[in-house]
Amino acid sequence: MFLILVVTMFLAGCLALPIKDPYSYSSAVGQGGGTPFASYGEGRITGVRVWETNNNYYYYYYYNYNSNNYISGFQLRYGNTWSPVFGNEGSEKQEMELFNDEAIVEVSGKYNPADYICYLVLTTNMGRTLSAGMPNHVSFNFYPANMGNELRLLSGRFNGAGITSIGAHWGLVDMEGAGNRTLETVRETVTPIY
Repeated sequence: MFLILVVTMFLAGCLALPIKDPYSYSSAVGQGGGTPFASYGEGRITGVRVWETNNNYYYYYYYNYNSNNYISGFQLRYGNTWSPVFGNEGSEKQEMELFNDEAIVEVSGKYNPADYICYLVLTTNMGRTLSAGMPNHVSFNFYPANMGNELRLLSGRFNGAGITSIGAHWGLVDMEGAGNRTLETVRETVTPIY
């Protein structure tokens, strides 16, 4: 009887402890017109592709150079499987493959409130970055609210030309079969230059 009382009190005490939410969301920025999207996949993000469109042109009458670069699309790889392209493939592609135990821990950039995400920077826990676009307009900076969390998915909206809004979802990852390459695997596949 005494054992049942002790076990009951222990379980009641455990239930009374507040459970910290292991997930967080960085609210979307941008004008938000177009089709909604949310990336998805199993396991850790192991690769990223970002396309940008470069619309650099001159106003010949005024001899004024204008740069209208923006993010036209992106794609995330979960384990060994690439998600669909959200947005579209623009004129230039930036790509980064993540190493074992490497995770995206910050998403930052700039957006034009009137149209597109202009600049996107993805930073990993190993200090590596992928950047695309042109750093113009309004800045944003997303990061997880909880220690140990990493980027799980990106959401937002896109139209026929590019990404019009973006938000970040953070959480924990089950590391069973995450599918990341190790630094040693990369070294084995790189041919030395003499």
